[in-house]
Amino acid sequence: MGLKPDHWIRRMAHEHKMIEPFVENQVREGVISYGVSSYGYDVRVANEFKIFTNVFSAVVDPKHFDTKSMVDFVGDVCVVPPNSFALARTVEYFRIPRNVLTVCLGKSTYARCGIIVNVTPFEPEWEGFVTLEISNTTPLPAKIYANEGLAQVLFFEADEACDISYADKKGKYQKQQSIVLPKL
Repeated sequence: MGLKPDHWIRRMAHEHKMIEPFVENQVREGVISYGVSSYGYDVRVANEFKIFTNVFSAVVDPKHFDTKSMVDFVGDVCVVPPNSFALARTVEYFRIPRNVLTVCLGKSTYARCGIIVNVTPFEPEWEGFVTLEISNTTPLPAKIYANEGLAQVLFFEADEACDISYADKKGKYQKQQSIVLPKL
C-alpha cells in the first residue's frame, strides 16, 4: 500500500468521479488553500454548520444523541465558541474505490490557531459528503471560513482490493448528503 501523488488523484477524479466538484490545482490566493496538493486533496468546508451549545443542558451521548445539544448555522463564517465544537460537511462529494483507503487530517493553518479537525478514514467503497468534526481548543471564539480549505485527504492504494468494503457491510454513514449526526 502506498501514498498516491497528485497525478494519480487527478486521474482517479476524472476517470472514476472520485471527487466532485474537483479542483485540478491548489487554490491559495487570499484563501485557506484547497484543491490538489502533492500527495493529497485539500477539502473545503461547506457553509452549513451544527454548533454545540449548552443552552438546553443536553447531555452528549453517542448512543442516544440529543439534537438539542446543537444549533444550526448557515453562513460564510462560522464562529465556534471557546472550548467548543462544531460539525460541518465538505463541499466535495467522494467515491472511494475498493482498493483505496484515505485518511483525513486537519490543515496546519487551523491547527496553529488551536482549531483541530478530527482525523478520520474514508473506507474502501465509502461515498458521500464528509461530515467534519471541528474542535476549538482555545479559550477564545474561533472563525471557520466556508468554501475554503479545512482538511487534507491522503490517499493510499492497496496492492489488491479488500474482501469486505464499507459498501458491502452497508455502513451506517454511506452516501451522506448532509451533516450526519452520530448513529448506533
